Amino acid sequence: MTALYLKALHIIFIVTWFSGMFYIVRLFIYNAEAQEKSEPEKSILTNQFNLMISRLWYGITWPSAVLTLIFGPWLMIESGWYNTVFAEPGKWLLIKLIFVTLLYVYHFTLQGIVSQQKKGRYKYSGQQLRIWNEVATIFLIPIVMLATVKDSMSWVWGFVGLIVFIIVIMSAIKIYKLLRKE
Repeated sequence: MTALYLKALHIIFIVTWFSGMFYIVRLFIYNAEAQEKSEPEKSILTNQFNLMISRLWYGITWPSAVLTLIFGPWLMIESGWYNTVFAEPGKWLLIKLIFVTLLYVYHFTLQGIVSQQKKGRYKYSGQQLRIWNEVATIFLIPIVMLATVKDSMSWVWGFVGLIVFIIVIMSAIKIYKLLRKE
């Protein structure tokens, strides 16, 4: 019974963590594009976006990332998956954990952008940030697929599907850019 509550809490904090990562990059985009405005609009928008970024990042996203990291291993221990992570039945979990590790790397890159924008440095254009915004989605798909489909999934078709999805997303970003110019 405890494992079910841990699983529920783990899923709740995964959802809030992803929500924070999805929205924070939108705020980065708006903040970067606000720098193209004239004063006083630029200062007003920058101050507002910096406030929103800080509240979202430190009030929701970081705590959710930490709680995900607490409940995930706790769930693995409680449900006994730690015993099989390196065995054939746990292969899906090992691959999922690799994606989760890369997701935390992505999270830390977002922390870098938070720090830069708070200092008034805008290294990335709105278009570059739109592309970066899709990275969380690219991690979300294999993580969810691995957690739900597990060993029933064809690794080849899963990989091909992920590549096709990446191509579709990048194409959509290019199309959006073209439409936005018009």
